[in-house]
This record gives sequence, C-alpha cells and structure tokens, in this order.
Amino acid sequence: MTIFSVQSTLFTRASVALLSSNGLKRFSFASSFSSAAVYSPPLPKTKKRRFPIVSAVDIGGVTVARNDVVRDDDPTNNVPDSIFSKLGMQLHRRDKHPIGIIKNAIYDYFESNYAKKFETFEDLSPIVTTKQNFDDVLVPADHVSRSLNDTYYVDSQTVLRCHTSAHQAELLRKGHRRFLVTGDVYRRDSIDSTHYPVFHQMEGFCVFSPEDWNESGKDSTLYAAEDLKKCLEGLARHLFGAVEMRWVDTYFPFTEPSFELEIYFKEDWLEVLGCGVTEQRILKQSGLENNVAWAFGLGLERLAMVLFDIPDIRLFWSDDERFTSQFGKGELGVKFKPFSKYPPCYKDISFWISESFTENNFCEVVRGIAGDLVEEVKLIDSFTNKKGMTSHCYRIVFRSMERSLTDEEVNDLQSKVRDEVQRKLNVELR
Repeated sequence: MTIFSVQSTLFTRASVALLSSNGLKRFSFASSFSSAAVYSPPLPKTKKRRFPIVSAVDIGGVTVARNDVVRDDDPTNNVPDSIFSKLGMQLHRRDKHPIGIIKNAIYDYFESNYAKKFETFEDLSPIVTTKQNFDDVLVPADHVSRSLNDTYYVDSQTVLRCHTSAHQAELLRKGHRRFLVTGDVYRRDSIDSTHYPVFHQMEGFCVFSPEDWNESGKDSTLYAAEDLKKCLEGLARHLFGAVEMRWVDTYFPFTEPSFELEIYFKEDWLEVLGCGVTEQRILKQSGLENNVAWAFGLGLERLAMVLFDIPDIRLFWSDDERFTSQFGKGELGVKFKPFSKYPPCYKDISFWISESFTENNFCEVVRGIAGDLVEEVKLIDSFTNKKGMTSHCYRIVFRSMERSLTDEEVNDLQSKVRDEVQRKLNVELR
C-alpha cells in the first residue's frame, strides 16, 4: 500500500505538460529512456481493436486525445484502449457510488476532528512523470514496480500513476502542509475478483514544525508516530465501529518507522491501510529539513468491498441500474444485494513459455480481448520437460455480471485469446 503524492506539472513526450494545477494544457515532446528499471518488453501493437476506440477523454476539464496516451509509434508505450477509456471517469467523485461514499465518509471524519486543517485534492491528473511516480518517493532504480510489466508507460519518462503518492512533492513545494489526495491509480495486475488494473487510493499527509513536538517534550519521530496512530485509530472506528485493532511493524521505502493497521472484522484480521513517519530525505528535497511528517495510504475499493459486501471488483465499473440503484449519498455500509449469479464458463489454454514471458503480459492480452467478461485467470499446471522447456496451463473463467454468455461468444473469445497469445507473447501453443 503506497503512501506519498506529487502533483504533475511537467510531463515529457506524450509528455503531457501540465501547466496548471488541475489539468493538461498542452503536450510537449521529448525522448530518451534514462530509467534503470527492470525491463520487461512491451506487448507488440495490434491493429485489431477489441474495444470501441475512445478518441478523447476529459481529465479535470481538459480534453486529452487518445493519440497522446496510446502511442503506436513508441516502443515503451503499453497503455491499451481499455485503460485509456477509464481515464477521467473518476468514480471517487460520484457521491452515490460506493467509492465516492467511502471517500466522503473519510472527509467527514477529518472535518469533524480536524476542522479546516486538511486540504483535499481529488482532480489531479493521473498522467505523471517517472520522477514523480518513483524518484520523488524514493523507489529504488531497480525496483520491480518500475518495470513495463507492472506499470503503464505513456513513454519512457511518463506513466499513469501507480499511487496517489505521485503528487506529494509538488504539493509540499507549493506550501501545502496537511492534505488528502484521492484519485484513480493504474497497475498491470493479475485477474481475479479482488484485482483490477484501475483502482482508487487516498493518501493523507501531515507536516509538523519544531514548536509542535517541543511543547510535548517528545522526540519528533515519536510525536509524529503517536499522532498518526491516534488519527487512524479514530478513522477506523468512524468507518467500522467499535472494532479491535492492532499495529503491525512493516517496511516502506518512504517512511521510517512504518506500520500497517489491522482491525478484527467479521471474525478475521483485515489490513486497512499502510502508514508511517516520512523519511527525512523526502522532506529535505521539498525544503522541509527542519520538520517531521506522517503519511498514510489506503485503497478505497478494498474498504468498499468489505463495508458494502461487494464480491467482485468489476462491479464498481458497472452501469447496470441493479447495481447503481442500491447506493445513495451518505449511506455508508449499505449491504449489496446480488441481482443475479450468471453461470461461469471455463476454458483452459496451455503453451510453452519463452524467457520473456510474464503472467501480467498474458493477463493484459486476455483483458484486451474479453474485457470485464473475464472473471479470473489462474495458473493450474506448470512443468519443465527434459529439454528444459517450461509449459504453463491457465484456466480462464468467463462470466458476465449482467447476462448469460453464449457458447458461441465464449468460444470466439477463447479463439482470439489463443491467436493473440501466440502472436504477442512468443509462446508455442500446445
């Protein structure tokens, strides 16, 4: 779970230069790939489109053209149309949507307990530089999250943010000291009921001055850690009621010490968020070397699935009235009533993999063809023969949340998956 943030002001190449605080004003073009990231080759481009092409999206009141984000002429670009179409949808800004309801409930807590002390930012562009997304929050140059296998790259220096932490540095430089940042974030991931390549995060950040901890007589780090825990324990009670809690020591590259908050909910321990005392290097690079700060980050889908009993993360993107009509503004914790359970259809695919094969690339191919009609992709068998060749067998579960799929359309989807996997991933079908 990530913690930090940075407002995007200058993007390079599709390099989307954000010349205002809220949106994209123009695009400037640059080049060169300077990251020392772990390299995973992007999927070959295809002219066959599995989704209706969206020509442009609105981000914070600014129109962004498809060709500036989905670039067939850039070998590092791995943003598909299915992801581009999600830009600007901002589920967190819909007051009657579970994501928006959770966000507003958190806002209510901070306003009730810290009146007018925390600023809120929820319309910052999700297109950021690699420096903002990684370097400014101390992500190591060789960290796997920088890989094309894990992150959506617009070009070698521009990505779709992996966390709302991609806005922290600029907000600090602009003089903001206590803030909440909410937004859609993007990660290439596996396919199952709890993972989706687009989800929503909220980050909280609070800076203290020497006067704050000197008056308490405590060490600055201890003062910030105690304030952080008190704040987040109150937030957990606000959302979940009188629950048992525990703190677990953990590691994040951007905080020290670092913690995870768990609550005992429905007879099990549930991780709610990650947090910690901000690394001094982060504060120093924003001119705050004499200060101390805390930060937290939480996933809104994770909380919403628990509080609303929503069983499948794909439902958050549904426009079906049988889903959307169940939720109202300010109605936290209304239990979702399944409107139907359509039958699944199972299809297996086996192939000999190459050294460049990654499961995330395979899932991207499947998503690119089946979209939200695919419920799960699971490795069910793997073996290596005497020649050293490795075979993987995956089970693909097709299921619509809104209707029954026909054998004909599932067979067609599976056939297209087989064709694209062989063409794009350099594998040999079995």
